[in-house]
Amino acid sequence: MACWLRGRRPIRGLLLPVVLLVLLCSATAAQARTVYRCMRDGTVSLATAPEPGSRCVARHIDDDAVKLPNLWGALGVVNGTLYERQQDGKTVYGTRELPGSTPVLSFTVATPPGEPAHAGLGKVGAPQVDRYPAQFRTAAKKHGIDDAWLRAIAHVESGFDAKAVSSKGARGVMQLMPETAREYGVADAFSPMQSIDAGARHLHGLVLRYRGDLTLAAAAYNAGVGAVTRYRGVPPYRETQDYIAKVQALHASYRLALARTAPPSRGRAAP
Repeated sequence: MACWLRGRRPIRGLLLPVVLLVLLCSATAAQARTVYRCMRDGTVSLATAPEPGSRCVARHIDDDAVKLPNLWGALGVVNGTLYERQQDGKTVYGTRELPGSTPVLSFTVATPPGEPAHAGLGKVGAPQVDRYPAQFRTAAKKHGIDDAWLRAIAHVESGFDAKAVSSKGARGVMQLMPETAREYGVADAFSPMQSIDAGARHLHGLVLRYRGDLTLAAAAYNAGVGAVTRYRGVPPYRETQDYIAKVQALHASYRLALARTAPPSRGRAAP
């Protein structure tokens, strides 16, 4: 098996097989096919040597294992960055940030089965400020969140299609999952007014939970609070990474568009 690892800057978009290839190739000759699965504080990591302070189990992996699409779920890694550190005079690679670690590369993976994360039904494009403007203004003001950000989320979620239904069962403009719709008392998930209001309420709660961090709030809206907790940040799912990139781009576009369409403020009349 050919082995390589160079370039110290984090690189986005690399898949788990590349990370596993690096881990396998970085081990010593005696451990060439061994990767350690380490548990600490309810989170799992992979490393080329047992992590100090973690409970680690050696996993012997065949060369062809890096080609398997389900290896992520089987190993249960919960981090999206590969780190390098010195341990007992040797260079060790792992997916947990430990003291003295240096990030080598970042990676994304497909969302594991059963997780709600998704890339969104909407496509990045020109802002659509004419879609349900009153509903968005009202909900944003009522629940204390940024109107432009709320619209960006809706744009990515559904493309403003009130009848949209995702493959995972989310519905309406804000793509509410059935349990979320029930939590906020939504009688008709396809009603733009009810969907936007409930989505704004849910987002407001997430913004409070993450102390104003819109990136984490968007990640939780997409992948769930549990995933953000497990990963201690934005999950490395490709779908969630793509989703957040779309939301951030559209948020900037909607802020500019809404600023252009806002009525001019009235100054004090001259005496």
